[in-house]
Amino acid sequence: MSTAPDYTQTELIVCAAAQMLAGKRTVFAGIGLPTLAVDLAHRTINPDIELIYESGVSGAHPEAMAEGIADSVVVSGAEAVVNMQALFGYVLQGGNVDVGFLGAAQIDRHGSLNTTVIGDWDRPKVRLPGSGGATDIMANAGEIFVIVRRHDLSAFPEAVDFVTSPSPVRAREAAVGIQPAGHGVSVVITPLGVLQRTDKYGELELTHVHPGVTVEQVRENTGWDLAVGPTVETTAEPTVEEVRLLRDEIDTVRLYLR
Repeated sequence: MSTAPDYTQTELIVCAAAQMLAGKRTVFAGIGLPTLAVDLAHRTINPDIELIYESGVSGAHPEAMAEGIADSVVVSGAEAVVNMQALFGYVLQGGNVDVGFLGAAQIDRHGSLNTTVIGDWDRPKVRLPGSGGATDIMANAGEIFVIVRRHDLSAFPEAVDFVTSPSPVRAREAAVGIQPAGHGVSVVITPLGVLQRTDKYGELELTHVHPGVTVEQVRENTGWDLAVGPTVETTAEPTVEEVRLLRDEIDTVRLYLR
């Protein structure tokens, strides 16, 4: 298929994320770019993907793009709607979610996420929404995908300013409570490339760069000595059909495509 001549950076990372969902079955997706990626995957490479929303909707088939987890469109055509206690207690903690798809303001080398505060807790530069269901999703989903709009030293620091959702490494170091069942972060899609983590207690490593991006650019914009995979591939550019789907059928109001 032909490459779209005028794709945007956001469309590039959403298309790259959708490709990573090939073969995945159940996805607990956050609102925003994760929702776009899951919808695109469903329309292209993975028609059997099952979408779960935090509000209690399982097997969602939204009639239009959801603008929030409580948006009524997520209920239309859904295979099940349960209360949040059942969703988290039976579906998520029961081990029935393959991929938790999250966003983050900061991420460290082992995949701990910060969605709480930038800067000092008492005198922050920015207060963020906090965990929501992300901490539970991190601990109990089979693996975690993260999509971020920035790749720089502030988004990928040596140490995050606040640990909202601890990686298995951070949880093991704390040595308290029940250890997470899930793998933690396995894939991070950024504006520069894709980082992956195959070892539950290992570090993220660079596996893909986007067209026109070098390995050194990615390493220079990462706050730790980023490991590089033995073979770094170049992500595929969005096709004309992928961009058409995103613009004309998925995010027609350009809520997230910007």
